[in-house]
Amino acid sequence: MWRNTPTGYGRLNKLLHWLVAIAVFGLFGLGLWMTSLSYYDEWYRKGPDLHRSIGVLLMLVMVLRLALVHWMGKPKPLASHSVLEVRMAQLVHLLIYGLVFAIGISGYLISTADGRGIEVFNWFTVPSLGSFFEHQEDVAGEVHEWLAFALVGLAVLHGLAAIKHHLLDKDDTLRRML
Repeated sequence: MWRNTPTGYGRLNKLLHWLVAIAVFGLFGLGLWMTSLSYYDEWYRKGPDLHRSIGVLLMLVMVLRLALVHWMGKPKPLASHSVLEVRMAQLVHLLIYGLVFAIGISGYLISTADGRGIEVFNWFTVPSLGSFFEHQEDVAGEVHEWLAFALVGLAVLHGLAAIKHHLLDKDDTLRRML
């Protein structure tokens, strides 16, 4: 069952969900670690290249996820969920998607402020559109960092809510994504 059904997520959606989760937390950890590197550290240049490459691929996967949701639809909310729970879940998913894309855009603005494109694992280059405003790299860097912390915090709450549904409510919320 690769496609979503009215009662559950398909394998493709589950795979992409967990791939995105791993990428988000991995990129967050890598980003934090990179800020501690000195100029003479071997990973001072390798870390950002890896971070950018994975970030670009994450953006492509997110576009694919949006296309799949549009094409396949999403399972219906569980009957046991209140209107408030359904609305909160919709809001959290919207915020998570928005934050991932905003972080990707701010990362692009950081990386291309000097006019160079982003080399993605030597497979292809995302071209630079140049600098759009003064101190673009610094401003976008601040935005990137704050949004990343917000995304990880929201993702943790998202995970805790799924665990709450599983352990306390004893419903299928978590099982539908496993």
